[in-house]
Amino acid sequence: MNDGRRPVAIGVNGEQIDGTLLSPAKLIPGVLFVHGWGGSQEQDMARAQDIAQLGCICFTFDLRGHARHDDRRGSVTRSDGLADVLAAYDFLAAQEQVDRSAIAVVGTSYGGYLAALLTMQRPVAWLALRVPALYPDDHWEVPKAQLPRDEIVRYRSHFRTGHHDRALAACETFGGDVLIVESEHDDYVPHAAISSFMAAFQRTNSLSYRILKGADHALQDDNCRKAYNDLLLTWIEEMVRRGRRTEV
Repeated sequence: MNDGRRPVAIGVNGEQIDGTLLSPAKLIPGVLFVHGWGGSQEQDMARAQDIAQLGCICFTFDLRGHARHDDRRGSVTRSDGLADVLAAYDFLAAQEQVDRSAIAVVGTSYGGYLAALLTMQRPVAWLALRVPALYPDDHWEVPKAQLPRDEIVRYRSHFRTGHHDRALAACETFGGDVLIVESEHDDYVPHAAISSFMAAFQRTNSLSYRILKGADHALQDDNCRKAYNDLLLTWIEEMVRRGRRTEV
C-alpha cells in the first residue's frame, strides 16, 4: 500500500541512520503553460507562481526558436512546436507527485493552437485557451515564419469546423473542462476564429467564455493582464476544487 512513506538511509561519520520520508499520499494536479509565437515562458511565470500556491505543480518552458534560441525561429515548423509541447507534457506527467488524471494545459495564441492539438494525443482534464489561433492544415512542415500571412488572415476571418481543420477536430472530441478568453481589440485572432473554437467544443464537461474588455492580443495593458491573471487563477482554483470533491 502506498501511503506516502519512503525508507531512506543517511550516512553520518561513516555509519548509517535509518529514516522514513513521508510525503502527501494524494497526487497533485499539474499545469502546463504554452506561450505564444514570439513569446517565452517568462510571460507565464507570475501566473504559474500564483497557481502553484493552489497546490498544483506547474511547468513553463520555451518553445524551440524562442528565448535563447530565437535565432532559429525562422526554421521551426508547427510539427516542431507540437513535438515540443508533447515533450513538455510528458516531462510534467512524469513528475512523481503529478496526478496524470488532473493535468491542465494553458495555451496562448499559437500556444493555444498547439494545446488543442495536444489533446488528441495526451489526456488533458482542463484546457484554458487565451486568444487561440487557427492555421490552415496545409504547409504543416513549412517553417511557421514562412507561412503566407495573407492566407492566415483570410482563414481566420471565416467560421471553420473540424471537417477541414485538425485543431478544431481535436476540440470536437475533447471531453474535459474548457476556458476560452477573447481580447476585445484583437488584431490577430478575430471573433470568427474564437467562435470556431467555441462551436467545436461539443462534448465538454463545461465551457466558459470571457471577453477581456479593452484588451489587445498581447495584453500590453497592465490592468488587462491582471484581469486575465485573476480570471485564470479563479478558473483553475474552481477546477481543482471540483476535482478534489469528486475524489471524496
